[in-house]
Amino acid sequence: MRVGIACYPTYGGSGVVASELAIELSQRGHEVHVFSYALPFRLHGFHENLFFHEIQISTYPLFRYPPITLAAACKMSEIAECARLEIMHVHYAVPWAVCAHLAREVSCKSDLKIVTTLHGTDITLVGAEPSFFKMTRFGIEKSDAVTAVSDYLAAETVKTFRIPTRPQTIHNSVDVDRFRPQAKKCCRRHFAPKGERLMIHISNFRPVKNAPDVVRVFDRVRSRIPTRLLMVGEGPDLQKCRELACELGVERDVLFLGNQEAVEEILACADVFLLPSAYESFGLAALEAMACGVPVLAAEVGGLGEVITPGEDGWLCCPGDIECMAGRALEILTHEDRRKAMGQAARQKAVAAFAPERIVPQYEALYRRVLGLGN
Repeated sequence: MRVGIACYPTYGGSGVVASELAIELSQRGHEVHVFSYALPFRLHGFHENLFFHEIQISTYPLFRYPPITLAAACKMSEIAECARLEIMHVHYAVPWAVCAHLAREVSCKSDLKIVTTLHGTDITLVGAEPSFFKMTRFGIEKSDAVTAVSDYLAAETVKTFRIPTRPQTIHNSVDVDRFRPQAKKCCRRHFAPKGERLMIHISNFRPVKNAPDVVRVFDRVRSRIPTRLLMVGEGPDLQKCRELACELGVERDVLFLGNQEAVEEILACADVFLLPSAYESFGLAALEAMACGVPVLAAEVGGLGEVITPGEDGWLCCPGDIECMAGRALEILTHEDRRKAMGQAARQKAVAAFAPERIVPQYEALYRRVLGLGN
């Protein structure tokens, strides 16, 4: 099949999922064309059958804001015709689903099929804004198929937009060959030179991630056992976390590492992963930690219950419950056998339920269905 994939290039779950799906599809012999306004950060290296098309944003002074929707639609239309694309798979309803519809309308590829994958904030935050609501629903309704990354998000989409057909749930996948436990944890000696326990948080530090709560949990754990905290990523709440660490007097044991390419090497060093978000449609970062054999402590929100089984591979606490999360962290960090067992269970679940070999065929089957190719 000849498939177009559109996504945001920035750090975040939708761009990761789209990029890794593109790579997997290309390795399975499909011709894949990726569209974005910059090279997605996970889409590096050469991959046979995979092509990247940068959306050029106009700087014409007439435009106060660059018209990305029109630019993207033009690029999609051009490549759809030249490459004879059959499917345009867009990740995030705003603006990509609308872009794909415009591309189909203005091109000679009237038989181009549109698949939209919803990732979360395009529905719960952006799409529900009054200024985007109708356009988001329009993009969903004009798609030939719609998927959501969790059952929770599929239900929320029906509830929010009152659409008649529930999106098909296709969970996110994780590269279990890249994200895996490391036998020789070389970087651990750097982060924990005195044998301290290691806690880790990875996000884009938007307010919805509740990153300052990570520091508060760490403060309580550190007061009981020698521990260090790794904070990976960049974003608007990063400075709040720095200031809070200083206020609590734990700044010497909190390492702010910024954005990292080889995040899997750092993850595999950790003993526990913290994700106290106010909202997660799925929790891809949690899944990546689990694939590395790291138990996850997360807030019981959104689709995280579809990823984590409390007591087996991690724990879920009520949002904002610092004491619960600190208590569960201490329970894990002070019982090595228990920590190892939970880490092994986390790895086993990632491989059994979320490996690309299990998830990508679901997308291939969906493509065949919308193309009328049967099974």
